[in-house]
Amino acid sequence: MESSLSSRFSKEISKMVVGREDTIKLMLVALLSQGHILLEGNPGLGKTTLAKAFAETIGGTFKRVQMTPDTLPADILGTYVFDQKKGTFELRKGPIFGNVILVDELNRATPKAQAALLESMQERQISLEGETLKLDEPFMVLATQLPYGTIGTYPLSEVQADRFAFSVQVGYPSREDEVKILTRIDEIEAETCKPILKSSDVLKEVEGVKRVFVSMGVKGYIVSMCDRFRKLESLKLAPGTRATISLFKGSRALAFLDGRAHVVPDDVKFLAPYVFRHRISLRAEALAEDMEPSQLISEVLDGVPVPKETAEPR
Repeated sequence: MESSLSSRFSKEISKMVVGREDTIKLMLVALLSQGHILLEGNPGLGKTTLAKAFAETIGGTFKRVQMTPDTLPADILGTYVFDQKKGTFELRKGPIFGNVILVDELNRATPKAQAALLESMQERQISLEGETLKLDEPFMVLATQLPYGTIGTYPLSEVQADRFAFSVQVGYPSREDEVKILTRIDEIEAETCKPILKSSDVLKEVEGVKRVFVSMGVKGYIVSMCDRFRKLESLKLAPGTRATISLFKGSRALAFLDGRAHVVPDDVKFLAPYVFRHRISLRAEALAEDMEPSQLISEVLDGVPVPKETAEPR
């Protein structure tokens, strides 16, 4: 049963976005599991609108970075500027200092600019001029990117992609949803979303997620999935421990949103494609045989035995 929190988010975001219910839920899972999420799709599919609408539902500071080929790390992190009146260098903070950071068209920036996000996404801090600065909590990076091969894009490094707990393919809307968009377009363009949670409320919900029970059987189920990927000869890159952690934390958040006190295998199965898709890389031989990452993910999910005992012992 879906929680009232999830319903409230969907209802509020639906003012600006038609459909995309699963994606909205995944974004909420990312927020409550303290992860980051990557939305990938062709131009004009509403990725930025969806990200902006979600960010508006979170109380706190919302910042946006529009990535371009000439974006510099200082444009993201900030820099020290000399104040002539005071005679000292003052920190001019960049947009990374916020609660929800929308990084639009991430792969249009050069690898040097992309790398500016690595420390902040993993350690929730930045290093600037030899000084370590902690970021605000909650902290979430919500990035969009264009499909690989699009003109003017740079591929994400494996290290950068791995910093995202989940990745979502944003496809074309259904015919019914596209008609709804046209019918409501004037209303949608004039709308904004109201905050559902304050920053302090988000942190309380995060603590609630941590109390969700995960049985040893489900933990073993998660590890077995990752282990199965690592044994596939068709992969040149398999998921690491960060993938295991993302699937574990995300499954707790999904169970929490569904109003359950424990994780079930279906939570893991639902999230697995979003956790693994951007973390596996096929060998040339597999690509030559027209093998797809989604095909491998389905085979792994079908091949790992499902645990029976998942609830907390009485």
